[in-house]
Amino acid sequence: MNEPPNKITAMHVAKLAGVSQSAVSRVFTPGASASQATVEKVRAAAEHLGYRPDPLARAMITGRTRIIGLVVAYLENQFYPLALELLSQALQERGYHVLVFMADNATDRVSKVVGELLDYQVDGIITASVAMTNDLSARCAKAGIPVVMFNRGQDDDRLSEVTSDNVAGGHRAARHLIDTGHRRIAHVMGWQGSSTGRDRAEGFRQALEEAGLAPFAMIDGMYTRDAAAQAVRDMVAGAEKPDAIFVGNDHMAFAVMDTLRFELGLRVPDDISIIGYDDVPISAWPSYNLTTIRQPVRRMVGATVDILLNQIEGETAPNRIRIDGPLITRGSVKERTPS
Repeated sequence: MNEPPNKITAMHVAKLAGVSQSAVSRVFTPGASASQATVEKVRAAAEHLGYRPDPLARAMITGRTRIIGLVVAYLENQFYPLALELLSQALQERGYHVLVFMADNATDRVSKVVGELLDYQVDGIITASVAMTNDLSARCAKAGIPVVMFNRGQDDDRLSEVTSDNVAGGHRAARHLIDTGHRRIAHVMGWQGSSTGRDRAEGFRQALEEAGLAPFAMIDGMYTRDAAAQAVRDMVAGAEKPDAIFVGNDHMAFAVMDTLRFELGLRVPDDISIIGYDDVPISAWPSYNLTTIRQPVRRMVGATVDILLNQIEGETAPNRIRIDGPLITRGSVKERTPS
């Protein structure tokens, strides 16, 4: 096929810079080796000619597109815009391009998105809070495309996963409420269809059982504001109310606090203490001042990118990493004298 008229190619750049065409290719291939003098000559010639490398042509030669697909379920939760920003930055710093797709956890939608990513011939896929079916895992494995699940786990040896230590985090949240004198402790759970929601609830149960306490109430907040608001309405509807609530993430915790204060006329923390999970930036705002378990997002992102790129290079097998996160104490939990 003849090149379109006036199209500047690597051959033109090589001729002007006085180097080989392969040297031009190395200069514009992330991670490839070229001397500083060659880099300067090639880039100067490319800028003079207005040349930009063709990623599709390079992919045909190398078999790599250097494109990573990021699939996220929803962005209402303030944790995910931050995580996506950090993931994108980390991948771009390693010379990869990023395609972001939205997909809820409906099987058909996730299947469609993964199919589109395979059509784009991505080098790898990161899913953020999205489940993978066995069929989808098999399709990716057959295509040689590694998948890392970010902030979600799944019992599938073909998939890598990076999460915070959700069981330990749920345990730490409940233990803090017990240690501050609370005894009627409820839990607005994260969606129980997700590993994160189940694991945080399990840690919460374990801590209460160790203290000889039973949960005041446990209601699935579905990781949505509306469900979390209704859950807290149900929890305080009776004559006896909880004196503390562990909420499965900060996004729901904000809804719980708003409902208690502005709809139900209850005070946080004087009437009911609240503790969340994530430590998104809004948690530190004076209007919430939320005590919460911090997800170590930068460490999680670093581990996710390292695992994925190592698998792309064929250096490692699928891996599962859980990173412990600290309790961040603020003003939404009150010291109480146990009755």
